[in-house]
Amino acid sequence: MSSLSNLSKTLLLLVWTFLSLSSARSRSILHVSDGAGIHPDLALDLNVTNFDQAFKHTTNTYAIVEFFAHWCPACRNYKPQYEKVARLFNGANAVHPGIILMTRVDCADTINTKLCDKFSVTHYPSLYWGPPSKFVGGGWDEKDEKSEIRFIDDGRTADRLLKWINSQLGSSYNLEDEKYENDHLPHSNVSDPGQIAQAVYDVEEATFMAFDIILENKMIKPDNRGTLIKFMQLMVSHHPSKRCRTGTADMLVNFDDLYPSIKLPANKHASEKSTRHGLLGKFGICGKEVPRGSWTFCRGSKNDTRGFSCGLWVLLHSISVRVEDGESQMAFTTTCDFIHRFFKCEECSQHFYNMCSRVSTSFNSTREFVLWLWTAHNEVNERLKSTEESLKTSDPKFPKTIWPTNRLCPTCYNDLNQNEESSSIDWNHDEVYKFLSSYYGNMLVSLYKEKDREQIQIINNAVSEQGLLWQSLQLAVCLVHLPGFGGHDRRTGSQEDA
Repeated sequence: MSSLSNLSKTLLLLVWTFLSLSSARSRSILHVSDGAGIHPDLALDLNVTNFDQAFKHTTNTYAIVEFFAHWCPACRNYKPQYEKVARLFNGANAVHPGIILMTRVDCADTINTKLCDKFSVTHYPSLYWGPPSKFVGGGWDEKDEKSEIRFIDDGRTADRLLKWINSQLGSSYNLEDEKYENDHLPHSNVSDPGQIAQAVYDVEEATFMAFDIILENKMIKPDNRGTLIKFMQLMVSHHPSKRCRTGTADMLVNFDDLYPSIKLPANKHASEKSTRHGLLGKFGICGKEVPRGSWTFCRGSKNDTRGFSCGLWVLLHSISVRVEDGESQMAFTTTCDFIHRFFKCEECSQHFYNMCSRVSTSFNSTREFVLWLWTAHNEVNERLKSTEESLKTSDPKFPKTIWPTNRLCPTCYNDLNQNEESSSIDWNHDEVYKFLSSYYGNMLVSLYKEKDREQIQIINNAVSEQGLLWQSLQLAVCLVHLPGFGGHDRRTGSQEDA
């Protein structure tokens, strides 16, 4: 009896050690090794401890989960096929990043049994598709016609899986696609409505960069301090990201401590410099998770194209569609002053301010401000297009063009035979305004879920670890009472040695 008790203690100790290691591994699931590492696979291996966490934190628009069993010969043969597709979407060198998160779950691992049951997995491999948020705490029932998670019924080879994906996205991805290959072709999905949902993360990134530039270059002076405060007030009310609204509000509350309106004596200024930077560190403009150091919607095909400028434009457009009619003139003057005083590209800021100066009447509605900013953006694109073409500095995949394109908003054109290349476009301004309001309004935040990630992660980790510990205790007790410690696979009916 005592030997049995000692054996139980040993098993429990092993289980506890395993859980600790699993928990540690789960914290770094989003870091995928490159080809030089021991695990170069690009599809993310998930289990019950990190499944929800992975989908909560991804910025991808869609996700695929492959449920498999490591003992299944068909699954082993399918893995290279799945990896061919994962190469296009996953990892630092993804050809088409930010679109699909490709993952896999081993149902033969005992801790994943309930997870696989929730998704009604009856055979291996099984593939499921849907928005990442729908996989969090979710499941799948083939009888539920309203479910946003879909069973992929034809993905048995890499070609067939990619064909299925293309049919869903209206895209033309190819297994032979290479990073930045065929640069003369425009990006197939850059303006698709579904893609703008990714831009909220780029808006956060651009917001951080804008304020980082301002602080790094010590640009806050007594004569421009008011402009910055007004723009921050706009962001508190109308920034599309809750994280940035909250972070900006925190900074505004403490702004007088960070940057007093009365100029400090030289010696006091020097002594408080480090204190101010320390205070600033507490009030990240968009929270602790930003910057991420990457772009999704605004990613160019070259390192020095798009990125920050794209994110800043999206920020301005997203604010413009959110202001009230009575705020439109204030939003216009604040935006003009902010770009003029704080955008470091002198030629760009001066051109923007010149466009502002041409406005002779006050704005009385959101519509007027939204359409003016859209017109200004197109004027900038037109100016840069000829310059970039002559100097060969344009991004081949994202050439400057009049926007929105006929493909993206055909109703924006009164003459359906016209397109963005026409010398003079007859715009339907009502339709343009309707499109901009939707595109930079609800569409922009359609896949963006507001959450206190830190608290949710703490709660989920605690719940997962408690549940796993209880399962493991039950498993240990069962093993102790099984002759020879043999386990039974309920799916195959086979007896295996533990």
